[in-house]
Amino acid sequence: MKKPLDRFSIQSSAYKKHRPVYPSALYEEILGHVITREKCWDCGTGNGQVAEALSTYFRQVEASDLSENQLAQAPNLPNVHYSIQRAENTNFADDQFDLITVGQAVHWFDFEAFHSEVLRVSKPGGIVAIWGYGLLKVDERIDELTTEFDRDIVGPYWDVERRHIDSAYETIPFNFDPIKVKHSFVIEESWNTDRLEGYFNSWSCVQNYKQKHSGNSPVSALMERISEYWKAGETKKVSFPIFLRMGRIDK
Repeated sequence: MKKPLDRFSIQSSAYKKHRPVYPSALYEEILGHVITREKCWDCGTGNGQVAEALSTYFRQVEASDLSENQLAQAPNLPNVHYSIQRAENTNFADDQFDLITVGQAVHWFDFEAFHSEVLRVSKPGGIVAIWGYGLLKVDERIDELTTEFDRDIVGPYWDVERRHIDSAYETIPFNFDPIKVKHSFVIEESWNTDRLEGYFNSWSCVQNYKQKHSGNSPVSALMERISEYWKAGETKKVSFPIFLRMGRIDK
């Protein structure tokens, strides 16, 4: 099995504070295909954003992650149980879940092993949904700077798994009965430059860069360039395109 990777424990607090929030329309699209809403599993839950959202729809939510630091940031909810374990090898019983979700995390998994685990723990007819989001967009000038930063400055420091994000997960094997996604989804939020800087600092490639450059962050130089077009205290609309793949478990 592929060696597990934990790229977010170091910046777990920043990750929770600065990462974007998924829109309710995304959950509504997924839930429209779920037969019953008894129990779901959110894999790679991180700080529990998805688990918290799903807790309003399901009687019980299991939420797992490799990072103890990330889980320490998750909300304490009566019907959500958190556990530190690999998504590919859990302690869950067979035929448990009506829905299995993975938000912006499945690219880190061992795909074959995760597929087997999903088949084991899902109820017959259960739904699996995996999704992620691409590079943020603000306006033409800032987008050019962030694209250059992503490609040229920190690009060499992304883990190889990043390519699956760039391909909108089309390069990930998804051997389930496919469900056509009817709508497109976008995260839209209003940010200031502090939020933007915090978001960049939550990138795993930035942490990799800092490890190779005596702790020096490349984000400061980027923010200095962005400040020409985005002043401190000013709020701008930012957006992230979401990609979603869904399937039904036939067993």
